[in-house]
Amino acid sequence: MIHALLVQLAGAWATTSWTEILAVVLALAYVLLAIRQSIACWIAAFVSSCLYVWVFFGARLYMDSALQVFYAVMAVYGFWQWHTVDKDGAHHVRRWSLARNALAAAGILVLSVVNWYFLSRYTPAAFPFVDSMVTWAAVFATFLVARKVYENWHWWLIIDAVSACLYFAKGLYLTVLLFALYLALIVIGMREWRRSLPLAPAHVT
Repeated sequence: MIHALLVQLAGAWATTSWTEILAVVLALAYVLLAIRQSIACWIAAFVSSCLYVWVFFGARLYMDSALQVFYAVMAVYGFWQWHTVDKDGAHHVRRWSLARNALAAAGILVLSVVNWYFLSRYTPAAFPFVDSMVTWAAVFATFLVARKVYENWHWWLIIDAVSACLYFAKGLYLTVLLFALYLALIVIGMREWRRSLPLAPAHVT
């Protein structure tokens, strides 16, 4: 079974487009730079997202394709947001309450059901409900990154695990490897951002 999987991955690598390869490299750069809280992460995110619009549209993952457009816009917002500072001249990592995150999860579920209905009824979308859930959750998590909210890493842990399964089903194997690597980087991101949390009561914004 492992040998068959390796053969499949080797074949997929041979047919992987340069667009997807470049998108993967820049997406990885984004996460690594975000862990370091480098504002350059948003530049890598912008270019990678633009490339992934094309990749996901070709795979009939329409919500994921639309999500990449949002990512590109959020990259601009995140770049601007990380330029802003708090009263002490720094831009701190913040915390959001469990209740606030739970409310966001409920909203994501509602939006996903609405999206699932229209995608399944009017398009040939692949895995419309899962695709919608991943998309709306990623929209919210990206906003948390732009606002430097620590809990973004918890959201990405779930989102990226589901996404890896989704992309495997669609044969985007290089992207699957990227998301598997993301899961390891998320643990590092949690640790590094936790060190940046203020010692005083958590910022909740």
